[in-house]
Formats: sequence, C-alpha cells, structure tokens
Amino acid sequence: MDIALDRAVRVFRERGYHATSIGDLAAAMRLATGSIYKAFRDKHAIFLAAFERYTHLRQEQTQKAAARGANGREKIRNVLLSYVEHSRGSEGRRGCLVVGSAVELSALDPVVGARVNAQLKSNEDFIAGLIREGLADGSVPRHVDAEDTARLMICIMQGLRVVGKTRLRLEALRLVGVAMKLLT
Repeated sequence: MDIALDRAVRVFRERGYHATSIGDLAAAMRLATGSIYKAFRDKHAIFLAAFERYTHLRQEQTQKAAARGANGREKIRNVLLSYVEHSRGSEGRRGCLVVGSAVELSALDPVVGARVNAQLKSNEDFIAGLIREGLADGSVPRHVDAEDTARLMICIMQGLRVVGKTRLRLEALRLVGVAMKLLT
C-alpha cells in the first residue's frame, strides 16, 4: 500500500488534485480502477491517504536533518538546508503536496484545509522547539522570539518549495546563510 500511495503522491505533487484523474492514479499506482475504489472509495480518499503518507515521510526527513545538528542553531540550519535540497531539481519541480494543497484546495475543502493547517502548525511547532533548544543551549541569542521566528521560518521554508516548482536557482548555502540571520 505504501508503494502505491507513494506513486499517488507523485502524481498529485506534479499535477495537483483537480488535474489528476482516477485513470492517472490507476496507471501510476499500478492498480485496476476497481481495486482503487475498493481500497479508497473515491479520489478524495486517495488524496487524503496520499497527503498523510507524504507528510509523514517529510516529517521523518526533517527530523533526521535536525538530528544531525549538535545544538539548536545547527539543527535549524540543517532543516533549512534539507528544505533547499528538496526544493531543487526534479524533486523541487514535483512540488510540495502541502503547499499545493494550501493553494489549490484549502479554501474550498475544509477537510484538506484542516490537514494543511495542522501540518503547517506541526512544522512551526517543531521549528519553535528547535529555537527554544537553541535559546537553552546558548546557540541562539536570548532576544530571539521562538514563536514569531518559527512562523517566519515556516514562511521561508514553504516559499522555498514554491520557488522550487519553478526553474529559479536555489543556492543552498547562500539562502540558508541569509535565513540564519534571523537567529542573530
């Protein structure tokens, strides 16, 4: 099931919800249309399952990136570097399912809107926790406000995903260096 959902995630990331048909999903997931309906009920249910799979995997990637840091500041830097990497090249052009869903669906679909908001809040809370860790270990100056800075960091991180959908160049060290000035 995870492999099939990963394939659905790719289609939804590349095409968006409305431009994806059940036929597109059946081909990508390598399942018969009847099997898809038995497993998921409809396209919306596939999308919600794919969204959950995507956000779970992205959270794991983000946590692994953070874990490579020795202190709060390094952990935040590693998370930002990870976001730049996932926003470049073919991976970046596929897009972010959270960002795409926020733009395409959240205003029209309260279920998706709630999931997008919950995911963004979870990401923001994670970054705020890393900032608080940096405040406690001395790697982030005391005057930095964890919540406000985390909100701005999320805006930057999701903006990276938007820019990554285009062919604009993202220079990791340069961009992350500028973003890290929020913690000085």
